[in-house]
Amino acid sequence: MPAGVAIDPAKIAQQMRRRQLGYGRGPRMQFEPDSVEFLAGLRKGKTLGSPIAMAIKNKDASIDRLPVVTQPRPGHADLTGAIKYDHRDIRNVLERASARETAARVAVGAVCRQFLEPFGIDLASHVVGLGSVRAKPAAATIAQIRAKAEPTPLRCLDAAATKAMVQEIDACMKVGDTLGGVFEVVVEGVPLGLGSHVHYDRRLDAILGAAILSIHAVKGVEIGDGVLGATLPGSKVQDEIFYSKAAGFTRSSNRAGGFEGGMTNGTTVVVRGFMKPLSTLKKPLRSVEINTKKPVVGTVERTDVTTVPAAGVVGEAMLAFEISKAMLEKFGGDSLKEIQRNHRAYLKQAAAF
Repeated sequence: MPAGVAIDPAKIAQQMRRRQLGYGRGPRMQFEPDSVEFLAGLRKGKTLGSPIAMAIKNKDASIDRLPVVTQPRPGHADLTGAIKYDHRDIRNVLERASARETAARVAVGAVCRQFLEPFGIDLASHVVGLGSVRAKPAAATIAQIRAKAEPTPLRCLDAAATKAMVQEIDACMKVGDTLGGVFEVVVEGVPLGLGSHVHYDRRLDAILGAAILSIHAVKGVEIGDGVLGATLPGSKVQDEIFYSKAAGFTRSSNRAGGFEGGMTNGTTVVVRGFMKPLSTLKKPLRSVEINTKKPVVGTVERTDVTTVPAAGVVGEAMLAFEISKAMLEKFGGDSLKEIQRNHRAYLKQAAAF
């Protein structure tokens, strides 16, 4: 993180609260407020250019006081992690593999968002599907998401779909089951040219895809209309290009989700994450005790019915982090002022093309 970035702790606290919201969450969200303490890298409200360290205290019981776990949960890291690392107490795996870890991601993402603010880059997310319910397709702006989706119990733009989602959550809650879904992250203000076409590991859409797939329980990712586009002819998928002196180069649509050739093209970045139902069930599935090899059921830990709205907040954090890295790679400098100067010069060059 360069020097000179103003950091508002209240904005970080806001993001931490957002991660804990959403209908269908478990009791942990009530007793663990997730306050962030800065330990290094910040002085008088601004970054120093040195590494930033933050601490989030876990108010839950100490891991050493928790019972030994030997009954792996289907769909979780439990069994594979225990075999890989030769643990006879699955607790060693499940605590680290827990989505509790995403609290740190959201804290870091909240810092990155404040680095991106001076460049006019902003992020928001909303739920577009939960269980069997799908919201009506909508090309939403960040202003619309904040005004219409953020205040709702599932952060969804479609009121009718929200009602149906709540009913589906209630039904699952009664039988001890869980639900997955789809969240969409929208990023506005990203300049043209982040990422690169010259080598596979520099393609920013691939980097963002990996970042979304790294979120717990996310099993699929989509950039723009990637899935729909696979079913259509090319004439219905590509975004046509136009030019005017007033606006420069523009596109007729944004089916590509802000990317062409692995690079941002100056339009809104749209990324979706597809989340499977959570692995911890109140009515557990069949499993095998790792020592006796006898049939059992999976361990029951605290769980939520669904965390799709929260996963969208984590998705925002991951994209804020990776886009910040791409911005530093493209416009790198030691201070915010230097990076802003490089950014302005590049935008002027691009506008004159």
